[in-house]
Amino acid sequence: MESFQQHISDLSNEFVFQTSRSSGPGGQNVNKVNSRVELRFNIKDSTLLTDRQKEILLKKLETKLTSDGLLLIVSQEERSQFRNKEIAIEKLYTLLAKALKPVKKRKSTRPTRASIEKRIQSKKRLAEKKSRRGRIDH
Repeated sequence: MESFQQHISDLSNEFVFQTSRSSGPGGQNVNKVNSRVELRFNIKDSTLLTDRQKEILLKKLETKLTSDGLLLIVSQEERSQFRNKEIAIEKLYTLLAKALKPVKKRKSTRPTRASIEKRIQSKKRLAEKKSRRGRIDH
């Protein structure tokens, strides 16, 4: 199984940042400073990702990609453009790590004898309770 940390170290030279005015906290500062950061990452054109990693990311992040195949991460939580840039980078790496984490195969198991017995006993109790609700013959 591939590990995310082993194969991807630093993608920062492939990031494209765009800034704009934020709608978040900051009062009049919001009207003057471009603190909203939009991080764009092109998975298809990445030279640092393997073909297998690109295939996995394109499949798993399909709903988060634009029609051009760009992955967009937006951050406007903070008043500082620098801090929003850091948050956007963190979000991207978290998203990539989660998408590239291998999915564990489910091991099929059988119910234990005790659990089967417990289920049957509860069904019998319920049936008995319901049978007592019937008409009483004198």
